[in-house]
Order: sequence, then C-alpha cells, then structure tokens
Amino acid sequence: MASAAEQLAANLNFGALAKATELKQRIWFTLGALLVYRLGTYIPLPGINPQAVADMFQQQSSGILGMFNMFAGGAVERMAIFALNIMPYISASIIVQLLTAVSPHLEQLKKEGEQGRKTLNQYTRYGTVFLAALQAYGIAVGLEGAGSVVNDPGMFFRFTTVVTLTGGTVFLMWLGEQITQRGVGNGISLIIFAGIVAGLPSAIAGMLELGRQGAMSTGIILAIFVMAVGVIAFIVFVERAQRRLLIQYPKRQVGNRMFQGDSSHLPLKLNTAGVIPPIFASSLLLLPITVANFSSGEGPAWLTTVTALLGHGQPLYMLFYALGIIFFAFFYTAVVFNPADTADNLKKHGGFIPGIRPGERTAQYIDYVLTRITVIGAIYLTLVCLLPEFLVTAWNVPFYFGGTSLLIVVSVTMDTVSQVQGHLLAHQYEGLVKKSRLRGGRRNR
Repeated sequence: MASAAEQLAANLNFGALAKATELKQRIWFTLGALLVYRLGTYIPLPGINPQAVADMFQQQSSGILGMFNMFAGGAVERMAIFALNIMPYISASIIVQLLTAVSPHLEQLKKEGEQGRKTLNQYTRYGTVFLAALQAYGIAVGLEGAGSVVNDPGMFFRFTTVVTLTGGTVFLMWLGEQITQRGVGNGISLIIFAGIVAGLPSAIAGMLELGRQGAMSTGIILAIFVMAVGVIAFIVFVERAQRRLLIQYPKRQVGNRMFQGDSSHLPLKLNTAGVIPPIFASSLLLLPITVANFSSGEGPAWLTTVTALLGHGQPLYMLFYALGIIFFAFFYTAVVFNPADTADNLKKHGGFIPGIRPGERTAQYIDYVLTRITVIGAIYLTLVCLLPEFLVTAWNVPFYFGGTSLLIVVSVTMDTVSQVQGHLLAHQYEGLVKKSRLRGGRRNR
C-alpha cells in the first residue's frame, strides 16, 4: 500500500495541475454538479410528513431498502426529490443492452458507430422515464397506504409525486451526462459514489455509538476497520491485475527502409466489467420490491412473502444477488470487449500471438483466455459483494462497511484518478509541442 501511495504521489504532478486550467475547470464543474445533487437529496416531496417517513424508514432500514438508501445518498430516508436516484437509468441500460443481444435492429444500431450509439442512448432515456414513472407511481400508492405519511391523499398527490420523482431521475441522468462530458470521471458512477461517501461519517459515528453503548464490542469494531482496510487493498490489487498476451509484429519494409519486428502486449483486465455487475444486480433486485417496502404490510400476501425472502441475510436474496453478479460480469465483458474485432485489428496491422494463427483462431484464443479470467473476476466480485450480507446478519454493521460500497468507492476513485492523470499527461504534451513550435519559429527567423 505504501509503494502504491508513493507511486500515485509521483504520478500526480501538482505543479502541472496548477497550470492545467482546463483540468481545474473540469474538477470544479464536477464538484459543483455533485454539490447540486447533494442539495437535492434534502428537498422532500410535496405533501408528505417528513417525520412520519423517517419513522417508517427506521422500521425497514435493515432490509434491502437500506441499501437503496445508501445508493441514493440518504434521499430515500428523507423521501427527497432524488429518492429514485439513478437506478431507473441503470435498469433501462440493462434492458437496452439485453435487447441489443437478441434484437437484430438494435444490434445493427450498435454497429453503426457514433450515430447508432446516440440512438441507443435515446432509447435508454425513454426507458428511464417509463421506469421512473412506474416506480414513482408505486411509491405514491405505497405512501398513501402507510398511514399518516401523506397529508392529502388522492390523484393530485400521485400526479405530483410521479412528476417530481421522474423529473428528479431525469435531471440526475442529465447531470451525470454533463459530468462525463464536461467534468472528470464517469458521471453516473460519481453520483452513486457521492451518495455512498456522504453517509460514511454518520455510519462511522453510529458504529462508534454502538460500541459506547455496549451493543458492539471494541474488538469487533477494530476487526471491522481492519477488514475494511484489507478489502480495500484486495480490491486495488485485483482491479490493477492484468493478463498480458504477447503480441509479435514481423519485419516490414516502408519504401527503402526496413523496420525490425517489434513486440507488445494485449492487456486483459482480470475484472473487465468493473463495478457494473453489482450495480446492475442491485438495481434489478431493488426494482420489483420498491413498492412492497413502502406498503407497510398492506399489500398482497405474495408480495409480502417475496419481500421477506429477499431481505438481507436471507439465502434467496444472496443466491439471486450472486447469480446476478456472475451473469452481468460475463454479459458486460462480452459487451465491452469483442475478441473477433480485436483479432481483426491485429491482423490488419500485421500483429499475431506467437503459436496462434491470425484471424479466427486468434479470436478463439482471446475468447478462451478472457473467459477464464472473467470466471476469476466474477468470483472476486461475488465474494466482495456478499461480504456485507454476512456483516449485517452477524453484527448489524452499516452497509457502508460492506464490500459493495467499498468496491464502488475504490473503483470510482481509481478511475477518476486515472482520468486526472490522463488530462495532466495531455497537458504536458501540449506544453512540449508549444515549446517546440516556439523554438522552431525562432530558428526560422
């Protein structure tokens, strides 16, 4: 860990950061956008009793609703305008990507490049609005049936709730896209990251308060902190792990010059899918029971049973969560990395893997290696993300100290730091180019 920190400090040139005006503007824009998001998590829905909502949430915070609240940065607990957070957008993205694998029309759009990607993004936005409106209406109905939560139940309250929550999700979707384009890092991931990090201080204070009251021993608290540090180190190690395939380039002649053969590596990350599988799996598990958690037991009997079986620590929930992570680890890897395209590009540039025939055999070999390392990556994600379930069941530990939250925080931090380093490197190259042009101009004079 010490060497990694020293390397990070060496890579981040703070002098270059001070001179990189565009990068500073991007960082300030990102911080401002996240501040707007945090302010929105404190604006309650119109027509509700905030205290009654808080009391109702305390009765159900240990279930899956608690994890939803963690992703939403506490907006569910306060029933704020951003209570749905970005989860409908993630669910819509899952549906569109699944349909892309089975629909020839969507598959053709995916192959059309930038224009096709824009069309798919538009379909995702339409799906986000539909899912957000559906979930918002279910929440409005559930709140009306929860006793004294709603001041004036009726169609007007349902309409305003649907419009407010759907508008909040659409605004966050737009805000995430703006952060991605004009800021630093992936906007959607940073919004979830900000929600988790915002709850860390209160989670630490709550756990220390349990220790002060004697509900949790000092040894257990220390063990949790040590385990959190160990999980962070393990996540950093695995996220940086790569399987490098040797690529050989033959000798080639350009004009009258002969260039020697060269070799390089094709890096395959151990966890190609990143943090997407647990977010997708959580989103799908949250979607069908959002209404059930707000119905206070007044819903259908089968819905109450499903909610109980999908509670934290329950075998059925852990099974579905693990299967969802494994499925999306393979699915998303197949979406973001195409062995056939990689093999074709290598063949066009004359590269080959020693001992493997270029073309189809190379694609098969890359797919074989990618499948094997994805198995390891899926097992790693499953182990890390199931850790909070055991903690919640055994010691009633807050979700913030579980593997899912730590995985998201560490992965998003690493990705954002990498992008900052990329901007700094580009700025340094631009400075060198300008200096060379100035020197060339002076010599010509």
